[in-house]
Amino acid sequence: MSKLRERIQKLPIGYSVVFFKSKKYGVSRSDFNNGRSVKLFAEELGDNDFISLNYYITDQADCLKPCEMPKQKVIDFLNGYQFA
Repeated sequence: MSKLRERIQKLPIGYSVVFFKSKKYGVSRSDFNNGRSVKLFAEELGDNDFISLNYYITDQADCLKPCEMPKQKVIDFLNGYQFA
């Protein structure tokens, strides 16, 4: 299992709060297709930053698809968030 998939799966389905770079984010995670597709949206609480992505798990490989933002921004968030 990839490290990114592990980090995504640590976030509970539904809504949770995490910290990233000392800022609080509200995170919504939804799973589809028996957990093989994940939609994740994180919004900085009290400001305008956000993270948006889809993650697909196939028999061949996992695929990270950021939504209108650099892939590295999404990777940094997934690797760096901490639970409140």
